[in-house]
Amino acid sequence: MPADVIQFITRYGYLAIFILVFLQESGFPNPIPNELVLLFSGYLVYSGIFHFYYVILAALVADFIGTCFLFFTFRAFGVQLLKHKPRWFPLSRSRIESLSQSLSEGGLSAIFICRLTPFIRGYTSVISGLLHIRKKHFLVIAIITATIWASGYIITGWILGPWWKQIEQNPNWVRNLMLLILTIVIFLFGLNFLLKRLRVRFKSQ
Repeated sequence: MPADVIQFITRYGYLAIFILVFLQESGFPNPIPNELVLLFSGYLVYSGIFHFYYVILAALVADFIGTCFLFFTFRAFGVQLLKHKPRWFPLSRSRIESLSQSLSEGGLSAIFICRLTPFIRGYTSVISGLLHIRKKHFLVIAIITATIWASGYIITGWILGPWWKQIEQNPNWVRNLMLLILTIVIFLFGLNFLLKRLRVRFKSQ
């Protein structure tokens, strides 16, 4: 964790958490993954600096507002934005088409799982907007996944509190943790997809 980010969070508290989470979830470039921000916030809860429920509330609200900002923006102006997308926007047209097809085939369950998947959760809001997913469905998924995501990482940081100093010396631990979570989510998504295909096959017989 960069020293300036630590100083920013410890100085501005819940507002800093809100700003960092909101910026990334609304699509702005952020060199610090939100997962790391929340894990560190969980450690500060363990240290008695932050209050558990206030941290979750700040992260949850920031995630929900940022996600809705992306969703409604691309729902209304998606075609125009993709024609003039900034250089830092990492999704190519082929990648967007691939993700769109995956979400279309997987339905709401795919959106739910992708919203809990590191690296692609923000793009899920973009694709959902482009696909014109029904607003009430997306909003329900957004608030549930924001709660699970924020609570999960903050609680993990709190649990890892006693070993934070040792973990901080290993720069690869966050990446390994995120890859583990991604692997679990992909497995669950694949299992859900397989079960859905089997149900369809049995009904057709």
